[in-house]
Amino acid sequence: MDQEHLIAHIHDAPERLVFAFAGAGSLALWQLHRVAGSSRTILEARDCYAVSALSNWLGFTPTQAVSIETAVAMAQQAYRHAQTLAATGPLLGIACTAAVATDRERRGAERAVVAIADCDALCTYDLMMTKGIRNRNEEEHLIAELLIAAIARACGIDVALPTVREDEMIRQQ
Repeated sequence: MDQEHLIAHIHDAPERLVFAFAGAGSLALWQLHRVAGSSRTILEARDCYAVSALSNWLGFTPTQAVSIETAVAMAQQAYRHAQTLAATGPLLGIACTAAVATDRERRGAERAVVAIADCDALCTYDLMMTKGIRNRNEEEHLIAELLIAAIARACGIDVALPTVREDEMIRQQ
């Protein structure tokens, strides 16, 4: 199934979501909006790019911005916020925190963590990318593909995760 049809199926699903992202994720938001019906799916989106914005969203300053713990806290906060915006229906809190290719030297890995929270479950996808293989745009595209697949799965749509190189991995928990 191509990306546009997959997103149309997401918009046809009953789930509504709040999406918070830090470091990457804006392309996934754009992709969701470019397909008609996004107003049925997206309640709100937040770009927590500055550390102060992320801290404000979470109510604390995380030890590490790009981690499973931070993504989980972001998704749980997004879920709680979704509950204040929609009185009924299945709700999702979606989060992505990422460190992608940049114009300065980075000590750590290029990585993205996606977390999804709903009323009784939590799921994470930890994407480890090989540093220096992709440019920032290519990494953002891969992260967007992962986010769309993760959202689709949370909506009950059977879809494969994106394919990554042999020396990379996506760990799902």
